[in-house]
Amino acid sequence: MAASNDRAQLAVRVTPNAKKSEFAGWTADEKGRPVLLVKLAAPPVDGKANTELISFLAKSLGCPKGQITLLRGTSSRQKAVELPAAMMESLPK
Repeated sequence: MAASNDRAQLAVRVTPNAKKSEFAGWTADEKGRPVLLVKLAAPPVDGKANTELISFLAKSLGCPKGQITLLRGTSSRQKAVELPAAMMESLPK
């Protein structure tokens, strides 16, 4: 997680094709940085999982979808998203 101005970056690891979209906790990457685990009820086809990730985060954090940007990982389970820094407080612990 890195923050600049009023925006923050969040590392996310997604699991597509879940029964429902939900937070699955936290883990750490190989460098010890926090990574949010998210299960998504969408297949990893034609960007559906990416769209579901942004929709799920927006709904869960109570912010507009336009405020969340997928920075990296469009075709990977490891993703980086940018969101309003104030929304970081709303993430599950």
